[in-house]
Amino acid sequence: MSDDGQIRTTGIDDFRELREEGYYYIDKTLMIRDFLSYKDKVSLITRPRRFGKTLNMTMIRDFFDINEDGSDIFSELAIMKTEYANQMNSRPVVYLSFKDCSGADLEELKVNLALVVKDEYFKQIAIMRESKKVDWEDDQYFEFHHIYKAFRKLVDVENKDENKSKERKIDNVTLKRSLLILTRTLTYFYSQKPLLLIDEYDGPLINAHEEGFREKFSKRIYADFLGSALKGSTYLHQALLTGIQRVAKESIFSKLNNFSVYTVVDNKYAHYFGFTEDETKKALADHGMIYDEDVKRHYDGYHIGGCDIYNPWSILNYVDRKQLRPYWANTSSNGLIKEVIPKAGKGFHVNFERLILDKEIRVSSNLETAFVELATPQTLWGLLVNAGYLTVSKIFPSGATRVKIPNEEVKKEFREIVATYTRVQTNQLEDLFNALIDVEMEEFLRLYQGLVYDYVSYHDVKDGEKTSSKHLENSYHMLFLGMSISVSGLYEITSNLEAGRGRGDIIMESLQPELRPHIIVELKEGDNARKLKQEALEQIFEKKYYVKLKGRVLCVGLAHSMKECKLVYEEIVVNEYGEIEREYF
Repeated sequence: MSDDGQIRTTGIDDFRELREEGYYYIDKTLMIRDFLSYKDKVSLITRPRRFGKTLNMTMIRDFFDINEDGSDIFSELAIMKTEYANQMNSRPVVYLSFKDCSGADLEELKVNLALVVKDEYFKQIAIMRESKKVDWEDDQYFEFHHIYKAFRKLVDVENKDENKSKERKIDNVTLKRSLLILTRTLTYFYSQKPLLLIDEYDGPLINAHEEGFREKFSKRIYADFLGSALKGSTYLHQALLTGIQRVAKESIFSKLNNFSVYTVVDNKYAHYFGFTEDETKKALADHGMIYDEDVKRHYDGYHIGGCDIYNPWSILNYVDRKQLRPYWANTSSNGLIKEVIPKAGKGFHVNFERLILDKEIRVSSNLETAFVELATPQTLWGLLVNAGYLTVSKIFPSGATRVKIPNEEVKKEFREIVATYTRVQTNQLEDLFNALIDVEMEEFLRLYQGLVYDYVSYHDVKDGEKTSSKHLENSYHMLFLGMSISVSGLYEITSNLEAGRGRGDIIMESLQPELRPHIIVELKEGDNARKLKQEALEQIFEKKYYVKLKGRVLCVGLAHSMKECKLVYEEIVVNEYGEIEREYF
């Protein structure tokens, strides 16, 4: 509780601070029991951002750390009622977080990686000096002290002159051996092997990929750095890593025995990251709030290892602010996703369109390999699942998966992706569709013409040649369909599905027809836009695309001749028999 009696909820991902400061906590401490009982030598758990990875990792750190006293912060929690309670504060722990470890070039990333390890060296050397039983010339401690002094120089350069930060250097051998020597020295000093915890281990890899030097970093630097401590080390009790995605083909994890990976489709650890429905209901009830379908629609939808999981960051923010709005989307890193989706192949984009239309799709997704190391459609789908943009609703015997956008919150994040994909800003999409829904057709055409001008200038040339008329029509179609996500929740949108006597291009069925009209849009492309717009409108009536709609229907014929757009429309009322009852002229 805070001083004013309010329950504190968000903003803290350090377990000790959270418990000591009285923040609200859903008890996940039985993860410690499972971690011990599974007895994995090295394990990796992949989860989206803001799903409690750091909080759980600091919880494990604070439970085991031999230099801390966890009796107060673990008091009355579930782990203390198990046979594993006597292992609290029983062994040395190395805790590293690479969440913010980045660099504009290889040398800067190496230095920042070293600075993270430096904190553990400084912490441990202070403890060793206090014990007064360490001889730095002893073979057991000599290399540890040598690496410490290399880290000390990095700090001295930074403190001496901020402008000399570029002069900071760390040699590959020192960085490579730093983690191994740290675990080895702790084994000597404490007479028992340490626990190694690495949070967001893939952060440096993603950064190196985005900056264009992943190959050099991962194979020459990172593989040796992690591999020396993890591969067959005799100075390691257990290691646990977390991240968004697994790196499989890199030499980082090659030849690593007893390496266990737990992705979003595994049952083990499934309910420890995120809130179950019961936990969500409890969190809301504890704060005097009601669980209802709106909460479920906004923040539920993740299926992790057979569990129905809610986004914990979003639930706690909702509890704190009392407003149903997107919270996770504003914190997630989608730079890589925005970069790669526009470059993906046609097959990916076909399925991507269906996702925008709230469909579940069947894809071959690879959750075991990171997209940054193997750029394929399978790993791209895997990236979207691992990053939390999609969730797996079914796994087929063949290994294929059925995926979907989990909830309304993530759907709003898809608007940003679509905006990048179509090069259209989200506020432009909203203005465009507000004009269409209000049947302000002159304003709609003005806005649409401007968007098409920019969009076609981007898409109408391929390999130095003009694309075909059919390709251009598909581009207009994708532009319009991509923009349709801005009215998700107001309309059920279908594309190229059977309606009446044919397949309508875009059919938007209003979910509240008493407030908003149904909308049918037929697209044409060719040399004579004035003629084609009329043909498009006539096709709507000839094929009776309106037959399953009831009430007011806005029928739009939209024609394109390269960057020129022409539009014609009619409003009709369709009765319960699928017949036109009245026309507006």
